[in-house]
Formats: sequence, C-alpha cells, structure tokens
Amino acid sequence: MFRSLSLCLMVAMTLTACSSTRQPAGERGGYYQDDGPGSTAVNLDNVPDAVPRAEPLHRFANRPYTVLGRTYVPATTRAPYKARGAASWYGKKFHGQKTSTGEIYDMFAMSAAHPTLPLPSYVRVTSLANGKSVVVRVNDRGPFLHNRLIDLSYAAAHRIGIAAAGTGEVEVEAILSGAPAAVAPVSGVVSGTVSPPADAAVQAVGGGVIVQLGVFGNYANAEAFLAHVQGTLDTARISARIQQRDDGKYRVFVGPYPQRAEAQQAAAHLNEALGLTTFVTAH
Repeated sequence: MFRSLSLCLMVAMTLTACSSTRQPAGERGGYYQDDGPGSTAVNLDNVPDAVPRAEPLHRFANRPYTVLGRTYVPATTRAPYKARGAASWYGKKFHGQKTSTGEIYDMFAMSAAHPTLPLPSYVRVTSLANGKSVVVRVNDRGPFLHNRLIDLSYAAAHRIGIAAAGTGEVEVEAILSGAPAAVAPVSGVVSGTVSPPADAAVQAVGGGVIVQLGVFGNYANAEAFLAHVQGTLDTARISARIQQRDDGKYRVFVGPYPQRAEAQQAAAHLNEALGLTTFVTAH
C-alpha cells in the first residue's frame, strides 16, 4: 500500500507516487512499526475537531487515477455519503510531507485520506467499537488496501481509540457544509464484473480509428469516468462513447475517424483539454 502525498498524474489516469512506497506493518501501529509519534508535547485529547466550511474543490486532486492496477474515479461534487469499513492511520513517516491537495500533512491535526471522496471535504468518523467520533478534513488519497475504507491522522485515530491497534471498524459520514443538497452519489471503483444496464448505449466494434480516453474492468467505472469528463467534452463539442472490447473490458472513446491523421489531431486537442494522455487505436 502506498500513499500519494502529492497527486502526480504523469500519464492518463496513472498516479505516480511522489513519496516512497510503504507496506503495512501488520495490524498494529501505522504503516511502519515505529510510525507512532514517539514523545510529544501535544495533548491529543485536546486537539479540536475539524470545522466544516464551504471550500472550492481542488483543481487537480479529483481526477481519475490508477494505483496498483486499480482505477479510482473521485467524486467531483460533494454528496451524501455513509459507509462502514476499516480505518487505519498514518504518522511520522509522512508528517511534514505534502498531501494530494498540496497541503502539509500534520499527524496532530484532524485530517484523513480517502480514495474517492472529493478533496477537500469533511466527514464524521465514528468507532463502531466504542461510539467515539471525530470530524476530520479529507485532503489526501488512500488507503489502497482493499479492506481499508479511510486513513486517519494519528490524532484522529487516537481520539476514537484505534491508534494502538492500528485499525478499527468505523462509520464514515459526509458533512455537507455549504454543498448542494441534490447531487450525484459519490463515484468510486466498483469491484468485480459489472455489466451495463439493458438500456445503456454500449457501442459495437466497428471500423475506423478512435481516440481512447480510458479502459475499465466494468461498465460502472467507465460510465463514471465518462460523466467526469463530459462537461469538457461538451464544451469542445466532442461526443464520447463506451465500447465493450473482445476481452470484456469497457473503453471510453471518441470517434471513429476515417483517417489516423484526423484521430491524432483530435487526440492532441483532447490531451490539452482533459489533461490526459490519450491513445489512438483501431476501432
């Protein structure tokens, strides 16, 4: 498992870590056996909760990205969200480094990391074991182990009583301060094989040359990505579609174009408009 403490999208939907890769040190402590704070003058019991306020979403930290072969599509609007799962924490190994929003990580502040919630946002995290809760500001990406829901700062983990154990079962609920009440549900990665609904517009394989924007293991993720870029495409007056390939995966593409030169020209325009690296290939 590794955290991108600075979200660096070097290629299309590919996250390249700007900090070191880390692996969990069992179920105790943070991600290293010595990841705790050591001696500190900070009274963790007195660290105040994060105070929710209306903030603009980060310009770059909410783009789709891939970690360990798994693609994540962050939400681009704040929305009602409630989920239960395992919380973990990270400490001094990343204290003072940049988070995905470019802010400095403070293990003694009330913050957290989540794979797909919009950055920044605020959530209430409640321990299912003891009922203790804390409000944190989500400003980082992670965790990327499939059995982890959220990564807490050391201070937040201490407040709800999971710092010593390293992990704990929690409920995470979004706090929508100043956010629209009616918005789409939070986007994320859907595990397993998900087929398109019966009325979905999935294109059959045909001739010509296309510009591929992304490839996904199931239809839900392809649809979420298409929704993510649709506004930019509409502005550019370009229509994107979803196609199921022979291997069962779904690709989001524009075209087809009769000539490769036309497709390459469109690809250059899309690379600039979307901030992605597209791929020209046969339809």
